[in-house]
Amino acid sequence: MPLLNQIQEDIKSALRNQERLKLITLRMLVAAIQQKEIDTREKITEDGILAIIEKQVQLRKEAAEQYQAADRLELFEKENEEANILKLYLPEKLDDQAMVTIIENTIASVGAKTIQDMGQVMSALKNQSQGRIDMKLASTIVKNLLVK
Repeated sequence: MPLLNQIQEDIKSALRNQERLKLITLRMLVAAIQQKEIDTREKITEDGILAIIEKQVQLRKEAAEQYQAADRLELFEKENEEANILKLYLPEKLDDQAMVTIIENTIASVGAKTIQDMGQVMSALKNQSQGRIDMKLASTIVKNLLVK
């Protein structure tokens, strides 16, 4: 089942089961997907939907950190719960060793030798990761491997 259809079915289920936070979170996600389609004027792909979900999870994590720093624990918990709901739609993240292997292979295939080639490596990684790689961590690993 396509991801967008699964999200819409889960909205219906959350509505029936009166899961308010899940319902609100998924509706915001669908709105973000629709906004992206309007902005780009083309139908969004599965990879595009995964990118939007990753972005939404990241936004919630950043907001949670800010709420925790401001000692607003109820809002901190809400943002974390929303992030956890959205994470259910993302593919399983690769472990560190598998990620390093993929990064090393990508560096070799791109022919990267210096830190100036980092953009090419990151672009290739993003295209092949399909949401399975933490790009922030990957950036650090790529930087370390290219500096050597």
